[in-house]
Amino acid sequence: MSTTGAPTPTALVLVDVIASFFEEREANYYPEATAVLDPIATLLDTARERGTLVVHAVERHHPGLQDFEFRKLPRHHQAGASDAAYVPGFEPRDTGREVEVPKRRFSAFYATELDLLLREQGIRRVVVAGVKTNVCIRATATDAMAGGFDVWVPRETTNSNRPHLAEASLEDIERYIGRVPSFEEAVATL
Repeated sequence: MSTTGAPTPTALVLVDVIASFFEEREANYYPEATAVLDPIATLLDTARERGTLVVHAVERHHPGLQDFEFRKLPRHHQAGASDAAYVPGFEPRDTGREVEVPKRRFSAFYATELDLLLREQGIRRVVVAGVKTNVCIRATATDAMAGGFDVWVPRETTNSNRPHLAEASLEDIERYIGRVPSFEEAVATL
């Protein structure tokens, strides 16, 4: 709630709910990733039912072009490639309340339109969900906080193939960046 007692204008930001992490045939797959799909689906269904803004932040690199990220990582998530496809059921709907924001870095905010989009809609809180906690989720949460947004990252909606780093990231998010609310609180704020 805001200080006036009115609900805080909130958006759901889904980060990289794409085949790369969730489909066994893809290079970035890890089995634990699928554990977050049901909780994320609950958040997404709730947001859709309530008309909450949903942002699908998805990594998309330009095929055939160089990218600074490829200095550390092999080519991945190129537009049109199988690893960049949405997990079935998590595709944006054409409702006017769901937006795709392509990103080329870990953070959904860095060099994208996300900050402007959220501010234009009067959003003050973001519920961030997706993969991986210690990489894209943490980077997105950090940049959201730096931009003045109230950041919530529900534990059940994110994980990593490096569980100790996921836990450390959630601890840092709670301590320095925003909140790691209960799942029930996250659903209620949407």
